[in-house]
Amino acid sequence: MKKTVKIKIDIEKCKGCRLCETVCPMKVIKFSEGVNKKGVQYVVLEHPEKCTGCGLCIIMCPDCALELEEATGETGGKNKK
Repeated sequence: MKKTVKIKIDIEKCKGCRLCETVCPMKVIKFSEGVNKKGVQYVVLEHPEKCTGCGLCIIMCPDCALELEEATGETGGKNKK
């Protein structure tokens, strides 16, 4: 089975600073149209299939709102909302 690593975003921890978006080499992190419980516009993985799992966004996030998630199989990781 193929193992892949993808990014999981905890939208409730996100404060919308967009630091993760600025460092993403694949440009797959974007602002959502929704807001979290704090009223903050959070980021989402717009094209999860293009995410390489490099982890730069995780390093940049000051609130630990992103983490790597290992997935097995053809579908890869999915962003849980």
